[in-house]
Amino acid sequence: MVAGISSAPQITADNAEAARWGKVVIFAVKPQMLQQVLAPLRHTLGDDDIAISIVAGASIQSISATIDHPLIARAMPNTPAQISEGMTVWTAAPELNGQQREWARLTLGALGHELFVDNERYLDMATAINGSGPAYFFLVMEAMIDAGVHLGLSRRIAEELVLQTMLGSVRYALQSGQHPAQLRNAVTSPGGTSAAALAEIERGGLRTVLSDAIWAAYRRSVELGKSE
Repeated sequence: MVAGISSAPQITADNAEAARWGKVVIFAVKPQMLQQVLAPLRHTLGDDDIAISIVAGASIQSISATIDHPLIARAMPNTPAQISEGMTVWTAAPELNGQQREWARLTLGALGHELFVDNERYLDMATAINGSGPAYFFLVMEAMIDAGVHLGLSRRIAEELVLQTMLGSVRYALQSGQHPAQLRNAVTSPGGTSAAALAEIERGGLRTVLSDAIWAAYRRSVELGKSE
């Protein structure tokens, strides 16, 4: 999907038309579809228009070459952007001036939090952390809910307990400013229930599995870029 953002709201199913009237054009397609979507857009953007790509693995250079336009920003948001609680990491081609970078920042800021980085190689790393990150947390939620049901709780109660516990823990971590290890230690009494649970988690290798998963996501993002 190509979306064009202009001062006068318009709707069209024609990508080239959207690219022509949009001052900020957003490329939001699967990496495998990028070339066939971008090729017809060559020379459709105005001289001062900017394009923002949220396509995993697609480099600024390749997008710029395909559409013959230098004003490209590249971003990696995540699904909480749908409720304006996303985390978006982004960078921009050096050709963007201050005002154009502000357009990109305001556009991406509407999705939640945004973080500018000055090196494009951080985007593949961000893809593995914040881009794919919600999937990791959803899996943990699912596993905890299923465990609650196995203990004997109703699924409704298990879901409420898990979701609020995760939400509260994240908000507490943000407000406390403490390292997660400090927060975990504060919950873990010697010989207590948390200590017993954490011993099993460590024995199961959760840290290693998560680290390997993130590395796998990073490698896949790099691969997608090489296959453009």
